[in-house]
Formats: sequence, C-alpha cells, structure tokens
Amino acid sequence: MANQTSIRRDVGPFALMFTGLGSIIGSGWLFGAWNAAKLAGPGAIWAWVLGAAIILSIALTYAELGAMFPESGGMVRYGHYSHGSLVGFIAAWANWIAIVSVIPVEAEASVQYMAGWKWQWAQDLYHSVPGAHGELSPLGVGIAAVLVIVYFLLNYWSVKLFAKSNSLITLVKLVIPAATGVALIASGFHGENLDVGAAGGSHANDFAAILTAVATAGIVFSFNGFQSPVNLAGEARNPGRSIPFAIIGAIALATVVYVLLQIAYLGAVPPDLLAQAGWKGINFSSPFAELAVLVNLNWLAILLYADAFVSPSGTGMTYTATTARMIYGMERNGTLPRIFGRIDPRSGVPRPAMWLNLVVSFLFLFFFRGWDSLAAVISVATIISYLTGPVSVMTLRRTAPELHRPFKLAGLPVIAGIAFIMSAELLYWAKWPLTGQIILLMVVALPVYFYYTAKHGWHEFGRHLKGAWWLIAYLITLAAVSRIGSAKFGGLDYIPYGYDLAVVGVIGLVFYVWGVASGWRTPAIEAEREQAAQHPDALQIPPDEEEAEKITGH
Repeated sequence: MANQTSIRRDVGPFALMFTGLGSIIGSGWLFGAWNAAKLAGPGAIWAWVLGAAIILSIALTYAELGAMFPESGGMVRYGHYSHGSLVGFIAAWANWIAIVSVIPVEAEASVQYMAGWKWQWAQDLYHSVPGAHGELSPLGVGIAAVLVIVYFLLNYWSVKLFAKSNSLITLVKLVIPAATGVALIASGFHGENLDVGAAGGSHANDFAAILTAVATAGIVFSFNGFQSPVNLAGEARNPGRSIPFAIIGAIALATVVYVLLQIAYLGAVPPDLLAQAGWKGINFSSPFAELAVLVNLNWLAILLYADAFVSPSGTGMTYTATTARMIYGMERNGTLPRIFGRIDPRSGVPRPAMWLNLVVSFLFLFFFRGWDSLAAVISVATIISYLTGPVSVMTLRRTAPELHRPFKLAGLPVIAGIAFIMSAELLYWAKWPLTGQIILLMVVALPVYFYYTAKHGWHEFGRHLKGAWWLIAYLITLAAVSRIGSAKFGGLDYIPYGYDLAVVGVIGLVFYVWGVASGWRTPAIEAEREQAAQHPDALQIPPDEEEAEKITGH
C-alpha cells in the first residue's frame, strides 16, 4: 500500500469534473455530428440523447465503485475484485485498449483538421484513400507524434500541473463548441433540412440507423471520457462526493453541448448540398470549420481551426494521465511487471507506466493513420470494457456488504441490469464484422495472463476460471448472434430485424444474472475486509494480488 498512499490527493471536485468533461469534449465534437448525420440524418439528435442516457446508466455503476475504492486506475481493478483474476484481466485489457488508443486519435484529429487550411502543405497532411478510410501523410503522422509527446510531457511532472492546465483548457473547450452551435443557428437555420433523409428524399426516423449511430458514429466514443474521474479517484479529495459529482456533471454538460451542435449542424448546412445524395453525400475533412466558411462565418472558422488543437489536446492530456493509472492498476492485479507499479515519489506520477503508454500510442498512430479507422476500434473496445462494471458493483453488494460505500446508488439492481443489457445492445449495434474483430482482439492478450498465472503456480486457477465462464460465454454468444443477426446490423439475416434486438436484450439479462451469481469473495476483498477492521478510518484500497495472498493465506 506504500505506492498507493504516495499518490497525491490534490484534485478537487470541480477539477475532477473538468477532467471528465475534458475527456468527453475532444475530437468527438469536431466529427461526431457530421458522422451521426451521415448515418441517421436528423435522427442523429435522438442518437445523442439515447447515447447519453445509456452512458449515464453505465457511469452511475462506476460512480459507486470509484467512491468505494478511490484508487488510481480503478477501472481496471473492479472486475478483479468481484470475479477474480481472469475476469479482471479481460476487463482491464479491453479498457486499456479503448483508452490508450484515444491518445493518438486525438492527435490525429488535430492534424486532420489542419488539412482544411488554405495552404497546400497543410492540405497535403491528409488525403482520402478510394474505398477506404482517409489517412495522414508521413508529415501528418510526424506532427501527430509531436503532439503525443507534448501530452506526455505535460503529465510527466505532476498531477497538479495536469489538473491546472486541464481545467483551463476544458473551460475553453466548453465555450467554443457552445459558441459554435449558437453562431451557426443564428447565421440562418434551414428548418427544411430536418425533412431530408440520410440518403436523400423525405426523412423518416430509421431506428436501426439511429442505434448504429450511437455505437459507431463517435457518440459512445465521445462520452467515454466519464471514466477519467474514476481512474483518477486516487488523486481525489473526498471521493465519496467528488466522483459522482464529476461523472454526472460532466455527462450532463456534454450532452447539452452535443445536442446543440447536432441541431446547429443539421440546420446550417446549405440545402443545395443535400439535393443530390442527402446527408450521406456531404464529405468534409474538417466539418464545422468548412461549414462556417460556407455560411460566411470566417471568424468562426479561424476559431475552430485553432480549437482543433485545443479540444483534442485537452483530451489527449487527460487520457495520458488516466492510462498511466490503468497500467498501474493492472500491475496491482498481478498481470504486469512490477516496474509499472512504481510511483515517482516527488511528482506522484507512475512514470514507467507512462513510458509504456507512449510506446503503445506510437504503435497505434503508425498503424491507424486516420481518425475514422482508429475511432472505430476504440468504439467497440469501449463497449466491451463497460461490461464488468454493472456486474461487479452488484456482485460486491452481495459478497462484501459490510464494506463502506461513501456513495450508494439507489435502485442499483435495476440500473445495473439496464446498464448491462444496454452494453450488450451497443455491442450488437456496432455491426458485424467489427464486433467479431474486436472480440477476437480480447483473445490476443490471454497469453500474457496465462504467463503470469503459471508464474504464480496456477494458484486457485480453477476458482478464477469458474468466476469467468459467464464472460467468456457472453463474448462468444454475442459474436455468434452478431454474425447471424439481421442484415441491418451486418449479419446474415437469420434473425429478422426487431427480433434480433429482443434476442440480444434477453441474452443481456441472462448473462447479467449469471455474472452476478458467479462472483465470489476474492482474496483482494477478503484482505481489504481485514484491513478495514484494523484501520476503520483509512481509505478502502485493496492490496495488490501478492499482498492479498499473504494477508489471507490463500
């Protein structure tokens, strides 16, 4: 626990909320409204509202967990506490992949927006590839790499420096998107645009298209920043109040901004651009900036091109901080080398973990050179990472009722059940083959888990495996249903549209019940129970795997 207690608790509730808001309002606002309209037309407004409601239900389950265990990198620890090391590892891997890849995608977003500048050298930074996602040129990748290094350095020195700089950036990020929405609406709102469908013609809400937009257009990706206050819980003052305040406040403020931007985008597009192919026919490299030029708001275009560095960079800095805490948490699970659990005593920052994330960020940057291609990977990995939170919080209510909960969510059984079922639906809405590809990506890391399990002599492996069967079966089942589901979601159409949504909902309910029943009183929780009895006033931070085994004797 020495390392954990050396982390400084310098972040107050508003700074923590700004951390979440700074993560949420990143490159998603620059591209999300455009992407959502291409998929769902004016129905994109409902996609943002539905996405916010789903994410809030999921986030509330994590709010209880984050306040209960206020530790750095907590998002990768909760499955370990409730179901053992295998569930903990799968959940941690999915969560880390979803978060660490955001660092390069934010840098890519900034550079991609630069391609809308009038100078040829800037336009050469990004180019379209026929039949595929666009990608950055070698110079564009180089500039994005420099931005990633800047994010790294701003977090390397201290948590306080990070929190202060991020709060200022987030204020700017909140004002500029809101001002963009208001300015575009004031410039002339074309109400008739709301009658134009995604592919042209008359608009009618396509529920399947709205659902797919929630999962893949950047909506889930945009709201994923709610995790940052949870992962920084170890640095929070009074976590029982700060974490729920930060999560709910950040999601609520972001929802208002995103819906405003979506309405503004739909109303500001010149009607003649929609005449040929509807919303799907509009291709922007820097959507809001190019739209501002079209409606003669040149001052706004300049502001947006500048903010294309500020908004993504604020998110990139935030995720650079939170991913380091996640690696730190994974080391405490016993599935990474000890060096990644080291905290620099002067700055309070897990610096070795930051170096690992820097290397991995570069790998993502060089293999996925366009915002669209990397955002698609992030979206589905994010959805998988949400699965364990609702199950873990309910399991711990059953297996560890005596542990102190500074924030206890009312109606948890219902909210957690809804959150898990909606996570299942989100994964299905993402469409085959992307669902199968990302589920397969979860398997790639299992040799690392088996290496560390073997290194520990397969200690109680049978019990950990028993606690994980529900998650293993769930991922296989969802992949199979996605493959044979309706054509609207990329499947073979063996399950007709409408029935497929009901089938996924039933699957979600069944696996939610199975998952809660599979939880057990793990060594980490047993050790924390003993520590809480000896030190009732101390923060509840379960020891790492090795220490837990020493305390409990198993």
